[in-house]
Amino acid sequence: MLETENIDVLGARVHNLKNIDVSIPRNQLSVITGLSGSGKSSLAFDTIYAEGQRRYIETFSAYARQFLGGMERPDVDKITGLSPVIAIEQKTTNKNPRSTVGTITELYDFLRLLFARASVAYSYETGEKMVKYTDEQIIDLIYNKFNEKRIYILAPVVKGRKGHYKELFEQIRKKGFLYARVDGEIVELLHGFKVDRYKSHTIEILIDKLVVDEVGDKRLKESIQTAMKHGKGITMIMDKDSGEVKYYSRLLMCPSTGLSYNTPAPHSFSFNSPHGACPKCKGLGQISAIDIEKIIPDDSISIHSGGIVPLGKYKNSLIFWQIEAIARKYNFDLKTAIKDIPEEALSIILDGSSETFKLENTPLGSSSNYFLSFDGVLKYISNQENSTTSKKAKKWAEQFIKTTLCPTCEGQRLKKESLYFRIHDKNITDLAQMDLSLLSEWFSEVEAHLSDKQLKIATEVLKEIRDRLEFLLDVGLEYLSLNRSSVSLSGGESQRIRLATQIGSQLVNVLYILDEPSIGLHQRDNQKLIHSLRQLRDSGNSVVVVEHDKDMIQSADYVVDMGPFAGKHGGEVVFAGTPDKMLKGNSLTSQYINGEKEIQVPAERRKGNGKTIELTGCKGNNLKNVDISFPLGQFICVTGVSGSGKSSLINGTLQPILSQHFYRSVKDPLSYDKLTGIEHIDKVVEVNQAPLGKTPRSNPATYTNVFGDIRKLFEKLPESLIRGYKAGRFSFNVKGGRCETCQGAGVRAIEMNFLPDVYVHCDECNGKRYNRETLEVRYKGKSIGDVLDMTINQAVKFFENIPSILPKLKVLQDVGLGYITLGQPSTTLSGGESQRVKLATELAKRDTGQTLYILDEPTTGLHFEDIRVLLEVLDRLVNKGNTVIVIEHNMDVIKVADHIIDIGPEGGRNGGRILYSGTPEELVKCKESFTAKFLKEELL
Repeated sequence: MLETENIDVLGARVHNLKNIDVSIPRNQLSVITGLSGSGKSSLAFDTIYAEGQRRYIETFSAYARQFLGGMERPDVDKITGLSPVIAIEQKTTNKNPRSTVGTITELYDFLRLLFARASVAYSYETGEKMVKYTDEQIIDLIYNKFNEKRIYILAPVVKGRKGHYKELFEQIRKKGFLYARVDGEIVELLHGFKVDRYKSHTIEILIDKLVVDEVGDKRLKESIQTAMKHGKGITMIMDKDSGEVKYYSRLLMCPSTGLSYNTPAPHSFSFNSPHGACPKCKGLGQISAIDIEKIIPDDSISIHSGGIVPLGKYKNSLIFWQIEAIARKYNFDLKTAIKDIPEEALSIILDGSSETFKLENTPLGSSSNYFLSFDGVLKYISNQENSTTSKKAKKWAEQFIKTTLCPTCEGQRLKKESLYFRIHDKNITDLAQMDLSLLSEWFSEVEAHLSDKQLKIATEVLKEIRDRLEFLLDVGLEYLSLNRSSVSLSGGESQRIRLATQIGSQLVNVLYILDEPSIGLHQRDNQKLIHSLRQLRDSGNSVVVVEHDKDMIQSADYVVDMGPFAGKHGGEVVFAGTPDKMLKGNSLTSQYINGEKEIQVPAERRKGNGKTIELTGCKGNNLKNVDISFPLGQFICVTGVSGSGKSSLINGTLQPILSQHFYRSVKDPLSYDKLTGIEHIDKVVEVNQAPLGKTPRSNPATYTNVFGDIRKLFEKLPESLIRGYKAGRFSFNVKGGRCETCQGAGVRAIEMNFLPDVYVHCDECNGKRYNRETLEVRYKGKSIGDVLDMTINQAVKFFENIPSILPKLKVLQDVGLGYITLGQPSTTLSGGESQRVKLATELAKRDTGQTLYILDEPTTGLHFEDIRVLLEVLDRLVNKGNTVIVIEHNMDVIKVADHIIDIGPEGGRNGGRILYSGTPEELVKCKESFTAKFLKEELL
């Protein structure tokens, strides 16, 4: 054990931390809270976790460290009492389409092992149970079945394949075999013998003819071994008199047809291995296919008028001359409506033909000399999509491509034979598609359906699977399935999966640091999460959580409150102690928790403009054919437990439909019947959780594009006009005006060989990013470098008379980001700050009073005070007549909404229904809704 009972951080100065000292008790559940940008992540991740990682890397030899890359030493005097550290962050989600919940948790690996060792194989041709014998068993079976009978012993070599097989027959002859059974007939193998190459054939080598009796035991054994050798583990016995056929195999084999499977191994059930993956989709379950509806959206239009979208309207070009040649042959012209073109001709235009067509009246020359075949529109699009040289061509082709279910495996990702291994009537994909709650029930009962042999093999694997499933259910993920792609997981879901994995690992004396694990979690499931964190603590670990959730703060053993405000006005420890003592404090967090401050419920709900958008027949994912109406001119909140279908309805169905309508978006919506009322809005704006650019060159000024306006302003200054400076001169990303020593970064990386690179202020420009000549151009006495160092609040005042710049800066100030600097690198922004920069960018765009805004959990990373500021901004938008739809679990947001759509009642298969649509006051009467129970307390 370590001597100290605390993790002591002394003199932390990372980012905005103001040389702070703080003690966090070990083996406790501690919460670090405070305003967004107050320094929570700087303390937890950039100081404590970074130092833990650095110390781990330091244990390696200097030789090994050069390959690992060094860890930068955090700006802190001393940290004592530090255990090995594991960070469970939101941004660690694997975005590989081959990554699933099953592969992340390793549960699918245990399933593969279980099926490789304890499953029962069935024939995909007859459905019969596959059999497998030793050579001794085969001899016994032949004696029982064919005793005293004349038999042929045959070795199957070809089954149902085309070819003349001349070389095969010659090889068989050279091995000393004179006869073969070809398509059911015994034939003599004469020199040069062959079969019809265009027909499918089945060929067996005749190994021996004999009468089965005790005397011929040795000969029978030798013949069977020879047949097995040439038949690759399979032999075929045919009764000479009756013609009855039986197959015997050392491999798994169908007793009726002779179909055989290789002995299963764990990789036989892996969609990431060529041994198990579907050969068509390579284990992805989906393929890219050309969408005919996008190529011919309206068949009442002619080819001449642009009815075939990829070709556009008629112009003098080879492809149209070729289509004209096809049209002449099939008696139509290019002005004929596509629906009236003969089917055979349209098929040639789309799919191509090897037939030749005569070109007439073209600039190519004499008509008698030109006869051309045609590749077809679809092949042309396919060639462009597979282009490795032109990104532009690839992007053009992608608008006509849709992702569709693989027709071979029907989305199951595996080879056909892998899907015919079963345990208790379920194949591995059946299990992977179940909700985790249903899967857990299945595994709790499966032992009763296993044979003694299966049970002996599977006991340990089943225990491991059940334990891991239990941990996933404990963190509120019962609605997920093992085949759920990691790409579709939210940050909170992926974090809770990693949390469950860590609980399952049963490590002790570890420091776990988590970044807002409650994101995406309904209030109902909060207690489950808190229980899991306590479980981790009770196993002998220290748990530090960066969190804003009221329940989490009050359930902690110890709280560190950062502040008092954000950015350069934060970075101090406002309070450190137990939650009970915190309630008596006077920080912003304390005031919201003890009720001194609160977000007020509006006295009156907005009625909207009386218009609606109606969405009917939504069937995507778990949605149960729902119909829903969105009242316009209101603040709409879509709620429900995790996995209930909120994202499927809004992000998966409504948003893609609107994006396709307004912006010709490529993303296809989930299945639905009809959308009406789209004419009542003229724009849709989505603010999702995708991160900002994560390079130090990306900053609020570049992301919001206000920097472009600032550079244009500097371009028009008298000094710039005299010197001939254009806007590009004031960019730090291109040569010309930037400092070339640091290439516009303001810092220089000093290589330290075996130690991590050290970043120092650039001596040449003193961190200003630009060369001397550029910095000599000044506006109101400030250079472009000085402007980048301004806070948003300072910049608002500085540019108050510039109408092209002020609105973009003002909206950053309005969302509570007045304390950050214009040139602050994106890498130093917290999650909440990044999301608000993105929101501000969208809000700065001109709204029309008919704009629909869609926000997915905008409270991510936000403190109670930050949420109050955010709601003021959203209210302002709605008051102008716009509509705001927010997917949210936060009760402070739900209670101020004008209209609530509650989906549920549960997640996964037990969700996907609209429980309620109306005002918050009426929602509390809905007995089926979990949201209603928590909202009732807020509205009292």
